[in-house]
Amino acid sequence: MEQIHDNEARQRAERRANELRGFYSHLLTYCIVNAGLFLIDCLTSPGRWWFFWPLLGWGIGLLCHGLGISRCGLWGEAWKERKIAELMEKEKRAE
Repeated sequence: MEQIHDNEARQRAERRANELRGFYSHLLTYCIVNAGLFLIDCLTSPGRWWFFWPLLGWGIGLLCHGLGISRCGLWGEAWKERKIAELMEKEKRAE
């Protein structure tokens, strides 16, 4: 019985590690690409700043990604459990 609990705990930990790795990869890509866009903007059109538009748009997506994996965010574990229960109830009523 303890081994089953350990396996479930390991699976949850692996899933969480994968979520965090995905977010950190997204964040690193965001920083590198937007730094590049800033440099291109400085070199090609000084005084006419456009780099902040992709920074803002992508930043909103990154924020949503972070909220999606956060424990206290809008779509955390509590939300997930409520949604699973809701979907299971719908499926049960449809049968």
